[in-house]
Amino acid sequence: MFEHLEDKIKRIPSNPGVYQYFDKNGTIIYVGKAKNLKKRVSSYFNKSQKDSAKTAILVRKIVDIKYLVVDSELDALLLENNLIKKYLPKYNIQLKDDKTYPWICIKNEPFPRVFTTRRVVKDGSKYFGPYASVKMMYTLLDLIKDVYPLRTCKLNLAADQIKKGNYKVCLEYHIGNCLGPCEEKQTKQDYQQYIDEISNILKGNIGAVIKELKELMNRFSAALNFEAALDVKNKIASLQNYYSKSAIVSPTIHNVDVISMVEDDKSAFVNYLKINNGAIIHGHTIEVKKKLDEKAEEIIPFVLLDMRDRYGDESREVVSSIPFKKAGLELKITQPQRGDKRALLELSQRNAKFFMLEKHKQDKVVNPERHTERIMETMQKDLRLKEWPTHIECFDNSNFHGTNAVAACVVFKNGKPSKKDYRHFNIKTVDGPDDFASMEEVVMRRYKRLLAEDQPLPQLVIIDGGKGQLSSAMKSIDELGLRGQITVIGIAKKLEEIYFPGDSIPVYIDKRSESLKIIQHLRNEAHRFGITHHRNKRSKNALGTELTTIPGIGEKTATDLIKHFKSVSRIKKANLKDLSESIGFSKGKIVFDHFNKT
Repeated sequence: MFEHLEDKIKRIPSNPGVYQYFDKNGTIIYVGKAKNLKKRVSSYFNKSQKDSAKTAILVRKIVDIKYLVVDSELDALLLENNLIKKYLPKYNIQLKDDKTYPWICIKNEPFPRVFTTRRVVKDGSKYFGPYASVKMMYTLLDLIKDVYPLRTCKLNLAADQIKKGNYKVCLEYHIGNCLGPCEEKQTKQDYQQYIDEISNILKGNIGAVIKELKELMNRFSAALNFEAALDVKNKIASLQNYYSKSAIVSPTIHNVDVISMVEDDKSAFVNYLKINNGAIIHGHTIEVKKKLDEKAEEIIPFVLLDMRDRYGDESREVVSSIPFKKAGLELKITQPQRGDKRALLELSQRNAKFFMLEKHKQDKVVNPERHTERIMETMQKDLRLKEWPTHIECFDNSNFHGTNAVAACVVFKNGKPSKKDYRHFNIKTVDGPDDFASMEEVVMRRYKRLLAEDQPLPQLVIIDGGKGQLSSAMKSIDELGLRGQITVIGIAKKLEEIYFPGDSIPVYIDKRSESLKIIQHLRNEAHRFGITHHRNKRSKNALGTELTTIPGIGEKTATDLIKHFKSVSRIKKANLKDLSESIGFSKGKIVFDHFNKT
């Protein structure tokens, strides 16, 4: 099948590099990196394609392979990242940002301006961000404005233009917001000092800026320039006030990245936190669309590299929820089990989880079909089903000391209750408290009727109970010839164990999985529906028994009395006139005489 590629694969070197797969149209459909190009590319064609259906589809579409050899694994990682961003190959994971987050720009120009923008222009300007919290960004801009008198005009302040004397200071200069570089009232060196300090603040190095300002304040004080010293002191106070309001983690944690991930079947949700001088200075969560069932250890470094590029990060330590290959990055990767770093990791994981749940809620409102599809796909995967379980039924038995035995069947369609299809059963062929025989009876009655009426069968049947109830249900399924047509599972309550017919070892579904939540919802709904019916039957039987034992009073008369008086105790207290108005004089007198015997 891959004969036309065999020679090319044999000629691929064993060096680090990046490989590209092309389809019949010459379009790049996949880009990958490798420490050993030959081994990595060969693995796609040597291994059984049963491992991953998605990978098998990719391989079938490859008609050409190209590669680029690089010096190191790190170079391969960087090149792969750039090529994926450039070509957006169909089968590569993609970082998905629904929003355009704002940045703070230090413009590449004489006497640089500092302003906010949502558009990044590659003109040599410095960009800091993006800021998921606009409030945080404007707090930073307000701090910079309070501490540093920068220009806000768009004048061309090149040296030759200033010398021509075409510019005049404006109102900003007169109210103290600008020091007038347009009339050479402020030197370029002095202004650049401000910009350097602002860059440090935006990088999160507020402590370093405060330290420099304190040294400057001391120099002014030593020179008896107390007015300038007071001005610097006020700047320090503003910076310290801002720093104290930052999300302080621990003053012992310096320059650390934190990254964690949660995932569903289609996407991974990765949270990134940048810590500097004990404070969280950046936080961002991003959705990653999985294309080939990529594992976490593949996704994490891909996102980390992108985040470090975005935020200009140079941290040497990464706290991660998942171990991953450093791919040549000079990093210390830790997975703390306790302490401040562990608390940071848990904070990151919470952010990733909240982001995922928010996306699911959004999908449910904006795209309910996609929400349903995701649930169906998850259940199909977790329960190893042949098709989506769009129609699910769940059975539960209920009795009281062996009396008034009933059963309930609840129906979910597309992951939601279909209450018009709920059914309850009075057990007819079983004497005493025999849950196994009762389950066998109701399953037989339910599906014998569906077959007789040519009604659609469910894809999944859930039996509330362990191996015993499941085996009993399967007796009826086998008798009706439905084994293989319907998937039947049992759920044991204590440990939420899922049992399959003929398998003594239970399956445990992730407690956070939507599959388990749907199964639990079905089980709880069946229990509620069954208990309600059971209580109604007990009440009816108890009331009916007490009234119908009166000679001359039948079930219809007893029902009329209950409807009118609501309870037997009220009937006992009623006078003859009230009873006669409800059921007639003759029957009323019978009931009155029965309850008022001396």
